[in-house]
Amino acid sequence: MPEEVVVRHCAPTLAGLKTASLFTVISDSEEQLRQDVAELNEKLNGHRIRVLVLGRFRNRARIYLYRPDRLAADLHKDLAVQILCERGYDPDDLGQCLDMLLKKLEGNDQFPHEIGLFLGYPPGDVQGFIENLKPCKCTGIWKVYTDEQNARKTFERFQKCRDIYEKQVSAGIPLQRLAV
Repeated sequence: MPEEVVVRHCAPTLAGLKTASLFTVISDSEEQLRQDVAELNEKLNGHRIRVLVLGRFRNRARIYLYRPDRLAADLHKDLAVQILCERGYDPDDLGQCLDMLLKKLEGNDQFPHEIGLFLGYPPGDVQGFIENLKPCKCTGIWKVYTDEQNARKTFERFQKCRDIYEKQVSAGIPLQRLAV
């Protein structure tokens, strides 16, 4: 898996600005995919970043790059706990949460609405998306239902990070040096 692809989709997570990122790659070889994920984990393990395959759909694989400590903290926010518990997750067991998310994604091209919690989106925005009772205030990386001003600043910060990281990786700086 080319480092450019990882940086394009995961720069804010690599930089420590975001809890997690999710992207899709085309992969016809299960063995090559396993090897690519193992290499990524080896490069990023010292930075407290993990990489998982969150399901395959035909010749595509969903790659989930995340920071376990931050994810555990995000899933323990009051509203996040409520949303997760209503859907059968155990927020005290990160492994169970990831397993359950994987099961919900397997063989399905639809995302469970709570996936935003696993990507570090504000729980209020995830709840707004789930309930879909009012129009969102703006759309960027996620649909914003709560703090539009802060979300827009976050979107700009993520884009600036992505631009900087893409320049650095194209200049030959290795992925493990870009991870904070």
